[in-house]
Amino acid sequence: MSRYLVTGAAGFIGFHVARRLLADGHQVIALDNLNDYYDVNLKQARLAELAHDDRFTFEQVNIADSDALQRQFSSDTFDAVVHLAAQAGVRHSITHPHDYVETNILGFLNILEGCRQQQSGHLVYASSSSVYGANTTMPCSVSQSADHPISLYGATKKSNELMAHTYSHLYGLATTGLRFFTVYGPWGRPDMALFLFTRAILSGQPIQLFNEGNMRRSFTYIDDVVEPIIRVLDQPATSASDWDSDNPDPATSSAPYRVFNIGGGESVELLRFVEILEQCLGREATRELLPMQPGDVQVSHADVTALEQAVGFRPQVRLEDGVARFCEWYQGYYPGS
Repeated sequence: MSRYLVTGAAGFIGFHVARRLLADGHQVIALDNLNDYYDVNLKQARLAELAHDDRFTFEQVNIADSDALQRQFSSDTFDAVVHLAAQAGVRHSITHPHDYVETNILGFLNILEGCRQQQSGHLVYASSSSVYGANTTMPCSVSQSADHPISLYGATKKSNELMAHTYSHLYGLATTGLRFFTVYGPWGRPDMALFLFTRAILSGQPIQLFNEGNMRRSFTYIDDVVEPIIRVLDQPATSASDWDSDNPDPATSSAPYRVFNIGGGESVELLRFVEILEQCLGREATRELLPMQPGDVQVSHADVTALEQAVGFRPQVRLEDGVARFCEWYQGYYPGS
């Protein structure tokens, strides 16, 4: 039985990771600040699900509070840290930029410092497909440059990768960054497209399709995110013996540092995504076509070759099956919707 610290455990991905670790027989110490970026009741309901297991411990902590986080690391030991707490949302970062610097940069620094001081064995942390920004070469590979983010959210996630590499180099801290691509599924975030579209369709409201729906995404079912996280946890990043400083691979290093994409196996048109949702709900959507929003990218498509080579995993869940599972959960969680 291992002992893991999971930050952001009341969030969508954090909840599922914590639940899987508990199911595998491990202890989970969970942190979350329970902020009101979206419905706190949903976050508390996730925690209530986890609290049924007596190997689960929760502390309400803001990772930007360095003193509180230092006390947490000083009073406990962990086999590894899964850092999933962040201020999420591309569009929200345009209107609330300070929230992103405080949580995603200062908070991440506090996590790195805690891992350094405690000499945690492995830090696995959430990055994002948003780091690819202005890149148009598809599919996006971790070996290509990702130096042109087009949202502050993406910029903070790229900053996390750079900070992690620095700590890997200076202190030998094994760090693995995971670039998530449009994660969806039961217990999902209310600000994400699937949740918003489902709520609108069931209430007879129009759905908003930016760029008139002419976008593509690597939609990734939550189980196809959790499984590689679990596998990566068991394989801490190591120094790449063939790393060439004259021709550096951005995804590896002479330090114990790695970055992986975690994304669906294909890039799906948003309009096709809506069609699948309509079929699952048995209702048609009223479409409101809108222009492209600042910070959005037109296409995301994950190359997961590096992930497959490292941990032997590729996405398994078809979009049709994943959307159906979400709809079943949503209508059970919100009866009468």
